[in-house]
Amino acid sequence: MKTIALIPARFGATRFPAKLMADLYGKPLIARTYLSTVATGVFDEVVVVTDHEDIARVVQAEGGSVFMSRQEHESGSDRIAEAAAEMNADVVVNVQGDEPFQDRVSLSELVETFTDPTVQVASLMTTITDGAQVQNPNTVKVVIDKDQFALYFSRSPIPYIRESPARVNYYRHIGIYAYRKELLMAFTQWEKSGLERTEMLEQLRLLENGVRIKMIHTEHQAVAIDTPDDLERAKAYFLSYFSHLL
Repeated sequence: MKTIALIPARFGATRFPAKLMADLYGKPLIARTYLSTVATGVFDEVVVVTDHEDIARVVQAEGGSVFMSRQEHESGSDRIAEAAAEMNADVVVNVQGDEPFQDRVSLSELVETFTDPTVQVASLMTTITDGAQVQNPNTVKVVIDKDQFALYFSRSPIPYIRESPARVNYYRHIGIYAYRKELLMAFTQWEKSGLERTEMLEQLRLLENGVRIKMIHTEHQAVAIDTPDDLERAKAYFLSYFSHLL
C-alpha cells in the first residue's frame, strides 16, 4: 500500500496574509511543516502542493518535492486532488500546511486503519479538556458511534447536555484527512452539500453522501496557525519541545 502525504500550501490567507512564509525560529512555517512530516517516517512520499513560487523555492531549498497547481482551488482537498490525479498512490493524506508539528504515532495509526478494506476516509480527533473550546465555534467538534466512525461534525457544542450532571466526552476534530485515492478524486467532484454550506465544513459533504469517516483518537495536541497570536503560541511550543533543532 503506497501512502503519500500532500501538503496544500496556498499563499493567500484572509486572517494572516502569507502566513506560510512566517518565520518559525529560522525557517518559514511551511518548511517546518514539510520537515516534520518527513521526519515522522510514515510516508512513501511527501509533496507540497502550492500556487506560489516563493513557497516552492522554500520547500525545494529543504530538498523537498513540489507540485505547482495549475488551477484555482476553493479548498485544500481540491488542491491536493489535482496533484494526486498524476501520482501513483493507494492512500493520500492531506496534511495541513499551517500545522508545523506533526506526530508520528497519530499519523501511523491513521494510515494503519486502511488495512481494513472497508475504510475509505479517516481523520483525527482529540479529547477537549478546556470548556471554552466546547463553546468556541472555531473549534470543530465531532461525535462518534460505538465503532469510532463520525456521526456528525459541528461548530456548535455537540452533544448538547440537556440534564446536568450528565458526563460526556467532547472531541475536537483535527483537520488531517486520509483518503483512498479513488474516493478523494470522486469527493472533490461532488457538489457542496446543504450541511456543508451551513456549517462551512467540507467533511459534511462526505457524510451527506453516505461515506463513513473513521476517527482515530490521539493525545497529540496539534498547533494550527491561523492568526499572528497562534504563531506566538507555536513559538512557545517549539521552544518547549524542539529547541534542540535551533
